[in-house]
Amino acid sequence: MADNNQSTVYTITGILPKDACVVIIKTDWNAEVTDELEAGAVEYLNHHGIKNHKTIVVPGAVEIPFAIHSYWEKKKNTKDRPDAFIALGCVIRGETPHFDYVCQSVTQGVTLLNTRLPVPVIFGVLTVENMRQAQERLGGMHGHKGEEAAVTALKMIALSRSFEN
Repeated sequence: MADNNQSTVYTITGILPKDACVVIIKTDWNAEVTDELEAGAVEYLNHHGIKNHKTIVVPGAVEIPFAIHSYWEKKKNTKDRPDAFIALGCVIRGETPHFDYVCQSVTQGVTLLNTRLPVPVIFGVLTVENMRQAQERLGGMHGHKGEEAAVTALKMIALSRSFEN
């Protein structure tokens, strides 16, 4: 991810992709965290003039890759074609191995999408031990991971566009 001390997006081409379409896929599970992740991402996109963005809510982290793939398939040949996706979620360790299965599933799903789709899929899913660690990633000592995901999306859009030249 991007450096949380960065206040300006510097891209490989030097041009901010203001006409970009960014789709945020966030989980409803742990909404108090994912709502804040989304708020940070949206604020950053708006601050940098990216007006074409939308959010889609899914029940949990495992459903993120399906939603991204399905949205891409429906919109890839339209004027609403996304230039990047941002996956936002929060998985908190519990007392069973379910945490490990969910983290592995969403990580593999997003990684697979990054190799199969022609647009970047940014991994903004928190995988933490407890709520305190999640809070630290919403503007605390570990920066704001929603904002960082937006920074990364813009950089990857610019990088992808630079390959066209």
